[in-house]
Amino acid sequence: MPHAEEAKPVVAGSANCLIVDDEPSVRRSLSRMLQAQGFQCLEACSGRQGLEVLNQTGEIPLIISDMRMPELDGMGFLEQVRQRFPDSSVIMLSGISETTTAVDCLHLGAADFLLKPISLGELQARVARALEKRALVLQNRFYQEHLERQVQEQAQRIQELFLQGVQMLARALEAKDAYTRGHSIRVSQYAVATAARLGFQGAGLDGIRLGGELHDIGKIGTREAVLHKPSSLTPEEFKQITEHPALGERMLSPLAHESPDVLRIVRSHHERLDGRGFPDGLRGEKIPIEARIVAVADSFDAMTTRRPYRDARPPDDAMHELRRVAGTQLDPAAVEAFVAAYPDPSELPISA
Repeated sequence: MPHAEEAKPVVAGSANCLIVDDEPSVRRSLSRMLQAQGFQCLEACSGRQGLEVLNQTGEIPLIISDMRMPELDGMGFLEQVRQRFPDSSVIMLSGISETTTAVDCLHLGAADFLLKPISLGELQARVARALEKRALVLQNRFYQEHLERQVQEQAQRIQELFLQGVQMLARALEAKDAYTRGHSIRVSQYAVATAARLGFQGAGLDGIRLGGELHDIGKIGTREAVLHKPSSLTPEEFKQITEHPALGERMLSPLAHESPDVLRIVRSHHERLDGRGFPDGLRGEKIPIEARIVAVADSFDAMTTRRPYRDARPPDDAMHELRRVAGTQLDPAAVEAFVAAYPDPSELPISA
């Protein structure tokens, strides 16, 4: 085979067609036909040089490539283009009628396969069809991505509005009870500091922050007379109290997809390691770790806050009690992480 004439492509950002063929006369002929249709053409004499041109210019909408070329043949060139410039529309040329070759090219992603010699009318029709298909693919992708982005943005906004409403309910719940005012915020702060000691970070830490803030949201369905009762609860009243975790989970069910850890906290923060908690009587590690962390924070804040039925306990006493019930009621690792997070009880954000 005679030595192919080295093409001298001028790299230009406005080029919208690349012709790759080792025969100069074929390149010139194709260029003239396409330029008459308004294309700005670059040329390359081999698959290797074609890739060099693409590396300099970036993606080019239309590529017309011969099959038989030195250094890198058309099939190898097509594979490289589909991997690196998948949105380029590639039409393959061949001087030999081989059905299997044409099928192989189409399977590799070629837009079309033409036999030489090529008439102007046929080239125009095939190019128009290839570029129309490319435009439809790009348009469909744009609409799909745009639609997905819109759906995501709307879903995020809906969730934000839902959370704002729930957080307002949580504030309203605490505002009705002077004894628990600020409880949820303190539990959230305690839980986050404890979780950080246990290695939580990023989204995991955010879930614990929100779960701590909303852990008692189900109490919105508990009668105030029960919440504020200064004496022991009757069995029926205690049953009402035990229903608030499951009710809170149902209230927050719209968060199930995005924040399942929040729902686990809300449902399971009253479970005990010994299985004597509620609502499910879970034992040990079957209790979600996030809920075990919030349980420690919740227990500490409950002990150090004055309630209708008892006075607040000093922080040191409460710390001692946490350690006493570690292993039966509370997770020992979470208790120790809480203690380590707050070595000086005087710095705790305890309710006055």
